[in-house]
Amino acid sequence: IRLLEAQLQDQRREHEEEVETLKTQMETLREEMEKQQQAFFQTLQLPPEAQVEFGIQQEITRLTNENLDFKELLEKLEKNEKKLKKQLKIYMKKVQDFEATQATAQTERKRHELTRQVTVQRKEKDFQGMLEYYKEDEPLLIRNLITDLKPQTVSATVPCLPAYILYMCIRHADYINDDQKVHSLLTSTINGIKKVLKKHNDDFQMTSFWLANTCRLLHCLKQYSGDTGFMTQNTAKQNEHCLKNFDLTEYRQVLSDLSIQIYQQLFKIAEGMLQPMIVSAMLESESIQGLSGLKSMGYRNRSSSMVDGDNSYSLDAVIRQMNTFHSILCDQGLDPEIIQQVFKQLFYMINAVTLNNLLLRKDVCSWSTGMQLRYNISQLEEWLRGKNLQQSGAAETVEPLIQAAQLLQLKKKTSEDAEAICSLCTSLTTQQIVKILNLYTPVNEFEERVTVAFIRNIQANLQERNDPPQLLLDYKYMFPVLFPFSPSSITMDSIHIPASLNLEFLNEV
Repeated sequence: IRLLEAQLQDQRREHEEEVETLKTQMETLREEMEKQQQAFFQTLQLPPEAQVEFGIQQEITRLTNENLDFKELLEKLEKNEKKLKKQLKIYMKKVQDFEATQATAQTERKRHELTRQVTVQRKEKDFQGMLEYYKEDEPLLIRNLITDLKPQTVSATVPCLPAYILYMCIRHADYINDDQKVHSLLTSTINGIKKVLKKHNDDFQMTSFWLANTCRLLHCLKQYSGDTGFMTQNTAKQNEHCLKNFDLTEYRQVLSDLSIQIYQQLFKIAEGMLQPMIVSAMLESESIQGLSGLKSMGYRNRSSSMVDGDNSYSLDAVIRQMNTFHSILCDQGLDPEIIQQVFKQLFYMINAVTLNNLLLRKDVCSWSTGMQLRYNISQLEEWLRGKNLQQSGAAETVEPLIQAAQLLQLKKKTSEDAEAICSLCTSLTTQQIVKILNLYTPVNEFEERVTVAFIRNIQANLQERNDPPQLLLDYKYMFPVLFPFSPSSITMDSIHIPASLNLEFLNEV
């Protein structure tokens, strides 16, 4: 009776796990459909050649993910079949000789306990950088290390500690040549990270934490793949920690795609926090004292009211926010190359939003605004130098804004002035230059407006450019993100797992 009750409980537990798995698969399919819809809308906006290339890339990624899903399903079915056959044999044997089986089971338990004791003693003497766990503990591993983990828990440890722990678990499964365990752990890891990101889709710190860990896990799978191209900087000890039996190239591609999704979510969060500050800080706040009296004629009241309102921000507020972003990204252990790309994207957004507003508002197209704007940009450039981000390409993205500020300050009367403007404003389109000149408003009654003849002179000088008829910039444009390979100097056997992670069920091997 006890045996039958135990079997019924096992079957009930398996049924519940299968139901949960089906729910997870439904959620995954729903997310995939939303992603495909988004990709479809993006594809429609691309030229035909780019649409074909983009479609091929999407199809390759989809087929890879689908192939992995089918593999996982096949492995589960095969495992279930083996388990049922084994249960049938055990049941028939126990019916024939229950007492003998009971004695045998007791002996096996004692031998298993003895084996575990020997393992504990060996790991204390020589830790080889592998972590062993029982298959039934995998959900607990994912929960404690991914879904329920707070970045503060591992803030005082090695950066990207969860990624290293996951690799050590993968390495042991590779060591014992258990392909099902490797596939199951990697699939559960990817699904766990997606679950966390969906739950915390507006949390910059949590998103950057998992961007850093996902990239580090990707780097580990490359560094220890056994591919000589990724082993050039490895020590002899690190080469001993390479995978022996499995090629995880397909999973590396899935992790790379996941890293891109996390990066895009990270920037979306940063954009939502920074964008409301930009116009007020760059065009309306008074960074240079004394320029408030030089506002364009007829717009003094409007400009002052906008700066003094509840929604006004200074340039200092923008810099403080970027300091916060930078500190979080560095603390999480994100690769410097990725940090550079984040701020290049943020500076591009600052440039696009500010320039678009300048092109649409007559009240800020004045000499004093040009002075204020150039000073603000110089402060941002100084911030880049202070954070050692000069090589990020961020400064180059604000070149159109620099030229717009200079255009507001240059003389606009003679043919020589027109030639100077044309030679200087190479990052602005003809339409943008003409628009700023049309909107330009004198700061006092002694300054003349830009004449129609001068604007026509500008247009004549710029005819050979063949600029696109573009006025406003797409501030949501995203530069292609790259994740260059970044090997770690840390060896797996030197990593300590803190008790706060509640991973006592992992055995060091």
